[in-house]
Amino acid sequence: MAAAVTVDGLFDERVKRTPDLVAYKAYNDQHRNWRDYSWAQIDRQVARWQAALERDGLQPGERVAVMLRNSPEWVMFDQAALGLGLVVVPLYPQDRADNVAYILNNAGCKVLLLEGDEQWQSLRDVAVDLRGVLRFLSVNALQSSPGDERFKWIGEWLPADGGKTRHVARPGNTLATIVYTSGTTGQPKGVMLSHDNILSNTAACLQVLATGHDDIFMSFLPLSHTFERTCGYYLTMMAGSTTAYARSIPQLAEDLQTIRPTMLISVPRIYERIWGAICAKLEEGSPLRKKLFLFAAETGFALFEHAQGRAPWQPSFLLWPLLKKLVADKVLARLGGRLRYALSGGAALPPGISRVFIGLGLPILQGYGLTETSPVACANPPWSNIPSSVGLPLPGVEVKLGDKNAVLIRGPNVMMGYWNNEEATRSMIQSDGWLNSGDTGRIGEQGHVFITGRLKEIIVLSNGEKVPPSDMEAAIMRDPLFEQVILLGEGKPYLTVMAVLNTDHWRKLASQAGIDSLNENLLRGEHAEQLILRHVAAQITDFPGYAQVRRITATLEPWTVENGLLTPTMKLRRAKVLEKFNAEIDRMYAGH
Repeated sequence: MAAAVTVDGLFDERVKRTPDLVAYKAYNDQHRNWRDYSWAQIDRQVARWQAALERDGLQPGERVAVMLRNSPEWVMFDQAALGLGLVVVPLYPQDRADNVAYILNNAGCKVLLLEGDEQWQSLRDVAVDLRGVLRFLSVNALQSSPGDERFKWIGEWLPADGGKTRHVARPGNTLATIVYTSGTTGQPKGVMLSHDNILSNTAACLQVLATGHDDIFMSFLPLSHTFERTCGYYLTMMAGSTTAYARSIPQLAEDLQTIRPTMLISVPRIYERIWGAICAKLEEGSPLRKKLFLFAAETGFALFEHAQGRAPWQPSFLLWPLLKKLVADKVLARLGGRLRYALSGGAALPPGISRVFIGLGLPILQGYGLTETSPVACANPPWSNIPSSVGLPLPGVEVKLGDKNAVLIRGPNVMMGYWNNEEATRSMIQSDGWLNSGDTGRIGEQGHVFITGRLKEIIVLSNGEKVPPSDMEAAIMRDPLFEQVILLGEGKPYLTVMAVLNTDHWRKLASQAGIDSLNENLLRGEHAEQLILRHVAAQITDFPGYAQVRRITATLEPWTVENGLLTPTMKLRRAKVLEKFNAEIDRMYAGH
């Protein structure tokens, strides 16, 4: 880190030290095969990108934006820009055009790099309002004329040779990137992260989880997500590990078999989907098979707790070699068979799911943080992994509880502030450097941090009873019938739910109950509602008596980024959902 100083300096150090190691693996659609890229090869391409950016007259401090799927080109553009002293603004490849336009204008971006036809078609209508953008670049050639003289295909824009890569000298506290947080309400805010923020966070993460040249990380969260950017890009660069870019979520299972990674980085939803698929298989099999699986997972987790020093030895441990061969190894083989660790962040992972995977021999390490903390603040180290916690503060990072048990964070990873928004910065960071996360928590005896809720996300029923919606929503989502859930009841006499159902699970359940699963009207009928409510009730038995769900409105149409109900980071825009389903919500409270 001392030698690197900046993020592009880190890349330069990696190229110097291990030029021939494989840096990235990516699938080549044209030749239908996986291709390896060494650090030296990436370095030569970075120089080409730099030469083209310099030719366009870009100056240090100016902003450039990238809107690509994860790929070597994402890294090449990022490193080229950083090396020239430019500030990179990452965008989600599936974001809405109006949101993209807002960010480009707010940050004053001079260049936008995008994928190809699909993205350009979505942006053409707003391109006229993007007068500050001097250059639109496309990785893939367009099928038709772009209709904008600023547009260039990189095949025509990049020179054949760029010479030697450039690294503008500057201190580590210089602005490196502006990451726009996709707020669930209002316009996104630009989080300013310095080179020091990024490098200190990366180095601290490596003290928690040591990785090396033999590790392969599977990357499928978008690089515009700071969690992926840190763990699947900066961390692998600092450690000299390989990153493999998955083709897509639907092809992830096949890619895991091909690449056989040793590290997996994901948000909880992916682990929940894998667990849902396992549950579906178990339900189709014999009761004996299901009992054997659950016994193996329970035994494996007890063995893990014993190894962590939290539980005594049990006679059932003698059966573990057999259970591992019959059950655990077969499940983990579907994930490539070589995973050493799986990292989870971005949201809370239900402890029950952690227990299963850990019990099968895959240690899931849950972490916690925000874009504003670069992003990791806490993480579970392998030697002290408590699945229900988000771990210990990273080395050099302080965590304490403030008013109303608010989780406060201070350290070299705390952002510089919000771009052109001093008021928002002051409300987030206190004068003494403590950042208020907006989450509530508690700190265990050994220093582990437990997140208990959000300061502003408490439902207060009309009788004064308080319910944390995230806890109940997570509990309901344990049932694979539910894909998406929102708990309602603020100022109302009882709780209700809006839910998106898993189509396959609903068809099976409806068929057993004699309901036409494709008839949306029947889905809203009393018979279907009572059937679905029983599934909700089965998951919330541990909550107080007043926290019972009385009504539910279900749909099969998912809430997505495209229909405006999800942020690009897959967080629900609660206000938008409430607005869209206003009539359905009124129906659930009719007469009360």
